[in-house]
Amino acid sequence: MARDPKIVSKTMKKIRSNDTSIELKLRKALWHKGYRYRKNCKSLPGSPDIALTKYKIAIFCDSEFFHGKDWEALKLRLEKGNNPEYWIKKIERNRNRDWENDKKLLLLGYTVIHFWGKDIKQHTEECLQVIEEAIWDSKIASPFDDGLDISI
Repeated sequence: MARDPKIVSKTMKKIRSNDTSIELKLRKALWHKGYRYRKNCKSLPGSPDIALTKYKIAIFCDSEFFHGKDWEALKLRLEKGNNPEYWIKKIERNRNRDWENDKKLLLLGYTVIHFWGKDIKQHTEECLQVIEEAIWDSKIASPFDDGLDISI
């Protein structure tokens, strides 16, 4: 089934890279819990969607399609669809870039968390629990930063 390139182009232009519905939902939940963050932090590799710089946590809100969830199955579907070379190359490039940025963030001492869009939409509380556990872990790892007195 051939698609009109003008319609496809118009549809693709509507896809956002910042302030997506999944980012907004997670940011609103974090803000409501009292956590302050930076959004699309350009000073960090990969410009994390949400950065809790106080705790060195970088959070990415990934769409299932563009970041290749269940990549092997998705790749098979793409091979049967329109313009498979383009889409497979694009998503593999996205996955590789994500991997490279994660490594850079880890070297900077950041905890990196990726959430799939459907998980954010359907299980926001569980996503918050994962983030809060990472915050707790960061506090344990650096107790002197919070002014805790640990004397021996």
